[in-house]
Amino acid sequence: MVDATDKVLGRLGSEVAKLLRGKHKPNYTPNLDCGDNVIIINADKVKLTGKKWDDRVFFYHSGYPGGQREVTPAMLFAKSPERLVERTVRGMLPKTKLGRELFRNLFVYAGPEHKQEAQKPRAIDLNTIK
Repeated sequence: MVDATDKVLGRLGSEVAKLLRGKHKPNYTPNLDCGDNVIIINADKVKLTGKKWDDRVFFYHSGYPGGQREVTPAMLFAKSPERLVERTVRGMLPKTKLGRELFRNLFVYAGPEHKQEAQKPRAIDLNTIK
């Protein structure tokens, strides 16, 4: 379980992607899922540095002519803070079947409450992981 309070979004995403892949373990294998399940709480308290809230632009396309859409992190955050964090972590995972499988091990919640209490998750300080 990772607390995202006052963490910079990109740095949080890269550390969580390492945990999902299992790169912190001695038995890491690039073509296998040997990572952990990760729960991110307080996604609504994440930070972006500089003017990235309004200057950065994400593009989507509906598939129809003229269907290109733009969204800024501020617009995405206002709609759903979880989606902004999920998008960041997904971009740092492999773009293969393995990456899609690893992404299913990520759970993001906007507040401090989460549904995985029965699994007894332990809190991890991202600064201690190498």
